Amino acid sequence: MDIKDFYKATNPARTLKAQNVEDQKCYIDFSKVRGEDIISTIKDSITVWNPDEPTCNLFTGHIGCGKSTELLRLQVELEAADFHVVYFESSEDLEITDIDIADVFLAIASRISKSLEKIVLEEPKKFQELLQGAWNILNSEVTGVKGKFAGHDIGYTVDGQKLSLSLGIGEITTKMKSDSTLRTKVNQYLGPQKTNLLQAINQELLEPAISKLKQQGKNGLVVIVDNLDRIDNSVKSWGRTQQEYLFVDQGEYLTKLNCHVIYTMPLALKFSNEYGTLTQRFPEEPKILPMVPVKSSDGKVHEQGLALMQQMILARAFPNLAPEDRLNKITEIFDAPASLDRLCQVSGGHVRDILRLLNPWIMKDKKFPLQSHTLEQIIRERRNEMSLTISDEEWELLRRVKKTKHVSDDQGYQKLIRSRFVFEYRDQGELWFDVNPILAESEKLFESGYPGFKD
Repeated sequence: MDIKDFYKATNPARTLKAQNVEDQKCYIDFSKVRGEDIISTIKDSITVWNPDEPTCNLFTGHIGCGKSTELLRLQVELEAADFHVVYFESSEDLEITDIDIADVFLAIASRISKSLEKIVLEEPKKFQELLQGAWNILNSEVTGVKGKFAGHDIGYTVDGQKLSLSLGIGEITTKMKSDSTLRTKVNQYLGPQKTNLLQAINQELLEPAISKLKQQGKNGLVVIVDNLDRIDNSVKSWGRTQQEYLFVDQGEYLTKLNCHVIYTMPLALKFSNEYGTLTQRFPEEPKILPMVPVKSSDGKVHEQGLALMQQMILARAFPNLAPEDRLNKITEIFDAPASLDRLCQVSGGHVRDILRLLNPWIMKDKKFPLQSHTLEQIIRERRNEMSLTISDEEWELLRRVKKTKHVSDDQGYQKLIRSRFVFEYRDQGELWFDVNPILAESEKLFESGYPGFKD
C-alpha cells in the first residue's frame, strides 16, 4: 500500500458510493452493532408496505456518522426494486444558514424536473405562473414559453436565453442562494402561496410523472433530500430557531408531497422541547443512525463494534483482501495492533472522526508504519481545540452524562449533541449516551462540579 494512496482512501470528506465497485470493497455493514438495519426498515416501508402510497421518513444521526453512505446504498436498493430515485444534497441548492419552506420545495422540484426531463408531460400552467412571479421579483426579463414539458420544449427566457423548466427553477434557486435580499423577497412572495406551490408540484409534476414512470414499468418515485440535518440553528427574526421552524412549524407541509420522500433531520431536534410536536407532524418517528459502539455502557470493550471499526480502516488499505487476511497486515500500517485499537477507541465509533484522526496522522508520519506517539499528539491537539469552546456549565453537563449515560431535552444538551461532545449509542434495544472519548480523558472532566448545579 502506497502511503499517498492510503491518505486518499482515508479522506474524511469522501463518501462511499454504492454505485462504485471499488468503494463497495471499503464498505462495512455496522447494522448488527447499531441495533437495527435502518436502511432496510425505510426500504421496506416503501417497497413492501406502501409502494403505491406516498411516504415520508426522517433520517437523523450525528453529522459524519455515515448517513450519506447509507442513503446512497438505499438509492441503489430502491432502484433495484424498480423505483425511480432522485437523490441530492440540499446544501448544494440551499443556503443552510437561512432556509424557508418554499426554498425546499423549489429545490426538490428542480431536481425532480431535471431527473425526469425525458418524460413528456402536459404544460405546468400553475407552476409556471408561480415561477413567473418569482422571476418578476428577481427583476429578470422572463417570459414563459408554451410547449411540451420535456427537454427544452418548454422553458423560460432569461436574458435572451431559453431554459428548460429544470434550468429555469435552477436559475431561481441559484439567485436565491447567493443573495439574501433576493431570497427574502422571493420567500415573502412564495411563503403565503406555499399551499398553491405544493399543489402545483403535486398535480403538474409528481402525479403525472409517476403515472408515466409506471407506464414504463417503474413502481414509483422516491426523493432523498440529504444534508438538511446541517441547517444552521440560528434564530429567525420572529424568535423561532430555524430547525424548529422548518421541521416543526412547517413539518406538515414537508409530508404533503405526493411521492416517497426521505429528509435528513438535525439530531439536536430529538432533544428539543418541541420534539413531541415534531413527531405529531410526521407519520413516523425519525429513524436514528447511532454511533458504532466500541465500548458497552458499562465501560467494557465492545468486541464486535471494535472489530468492525478496525475493518473499516483496514479495508481502505487492503480492499481486495478478506477481512481475516487484513488482520495479518496490521503491522504493515501501524507500529503495533494496540495503535489501531487506540485509534478506534478514541473515535468513539464515529466513522468520520476516526478518519479525521487518521488522515493527519498519515500526513505527520509520512511513512509506514504509523507511530503511536504521533497519534497521541494529534489526540491532545484535538482535545485542546474542542475544550476551548466548552463553558463551565457545559463541563458539568458532560460530567452528568459520563456518570448517568443519559441526556435530557435541555438546551445545553442540544449543543453537546450538535457539537459531537456527546455520542448516542444503541445495541440490542439498549440506548445510552457517553462523552466523546477525546474529551473523556480531559482533566477538566474530573474537576469538582460547577457550583451552580445540583445533582
